[in-house]
Amino acid sequence: MNETMVCAVGNVATRPVYRDLANGASARFRLAVTSRYWDREKNGWTDGHTNFFTVWANRALATNVGASVSVGDPVIVQGRLKVRTETRDGQSWTSADIDAVAIGHDLSRGTSAFRRPSKEGESTPAQRPEPSWESVPDTTPEGVPQPRPEPVGVT
Repeated sequence: MNETMVCAVGNVATRPVYRDLANGASARFRLAVTSRYWDREKNGWTDGHTNFFTVWANRALATNVGASVSVGDPVIVQGRLKVRTETRDGQSWTSADIDAVAIGHDLSRGTSAFRRPSKEGESTPAQRPEPSWESVPDTTPEGVPQPRPEPVGVT
């Protein structure tokens, strides 16, 4: 089946609603996505139209959303777009939902600390010491060529 996958960058507009259901956990929240553009006349950035999406998360993603996401957080949501039209009280309503596959904080607008959830019955792992990233001083005799590490490209 062909599905429309989207990646939306915006802010959490409503408090996530978390529910434990018979077939697993579920969470939902509204995402506000506002386009911005450079206005030459004002010589500055201007906000465009705001689109609102209902984001649905299931199972482990729902549990982690409930523990990690709050109103106003800048997030990136990837998932399947579902546009629904229904009639209520004689009026036609259209809603755009995202069935989320992945949700994360937008690190271009702030920092975040990642923590893995602990499994039941598992003790928390011992804290490992911070590795030393300092280079070791050159202690070899003069005239002996030293292998140089290759630079690593960041993508």
